[in-house]
Amino acid sequence: MGNPAGAAQAESAAGPRLNEDVDWDLFDSAAYFAHNYSTLRPDDGEIIRIVADFFEQQKQQWPDTWRPKAIDVGAGANLYPALTMLPFTGEITLYERASSNRAWLTEQMEQEDGPSPTWKQFWAEMIRGRSAYQTINDPLNLLTRRARVVKGSVYGLQPEQYDIGTMFFVAESITTRDDEFERATRMFVNSLRAHAPFAAAFMKNSSGYRVGENTFPACSVDENDILRALSGVARDVTINPVESNDLRDGYGGMIVVTGRKKM
Repeated sequence: MGNPAGAAQAESAAGPRLNEDVDWDLFDSAAYFAHNYSTLRPDDGEIIRIVADFFEQQKQQWPDTWRPKAIDVGAGANLYPALTMLPFTGEITLYERASSNRAWLTEQMEQEDGPSPTWKQFWAEMIRGRSAYQTINDPLNLLTRRARVVKGSVYGLQPEQYDIGTMFFVAESITTRDDEFERATRMFVNSLRAHAPFAAAFMKNSSGYRVGENTFPACSVDENDILRALSGVARDVTINPVESNDLRDGYGGMIVVTGRKKM
């Protein structure tokens, strides 16, 4: 896998190594949101451009009356992956294991004035030159009506359930083990129906990360590791490196992948 030294550091550090060893309910959603998404960062802006362009291109192949079922796996305290799918789906599952993240998502969906206005910055990036997004006048309100928060682990996903999907910073950020990373990536893609488009984002060469008062494991991966994990389950895969070096310590940029589920 990418950056073995980083992986070794993660495994030798105090804390869990396997996904099942982590108490994910301790994840500090408010701290994660404040650090990562309180404002639109340049790296997230680049990710949005890649993913929104890809999904809008896929829309050209769908009947105008079709409203696919969508899933965002490991939604966490992040609504912009779901927003990238909003123009193309009638139902979005925000699939999340941690009870703290589910509570955060539910609060965002149920607030009287809707989700945090911060997300308007992210939507403003999505509508730039993209007609599918420009047709939606009140995206945050529409998201609250189309999205539902569902408890679940990536390892519990059932095959062939959804027509479009996203998974941002999940598979490499829940374990230090290569096999668990690969299994999570494949289970995400396999939860989609044949030919379904997807977008996934990964931290490159991550050696673990801290949220609030707790430290969480990561698997150090690069472009080749991601391609290997997707082999056999995905086609038309495009790898997009995204420059990023100041979000936190212990990573070497971001990687965005777009593609389609195989038969």
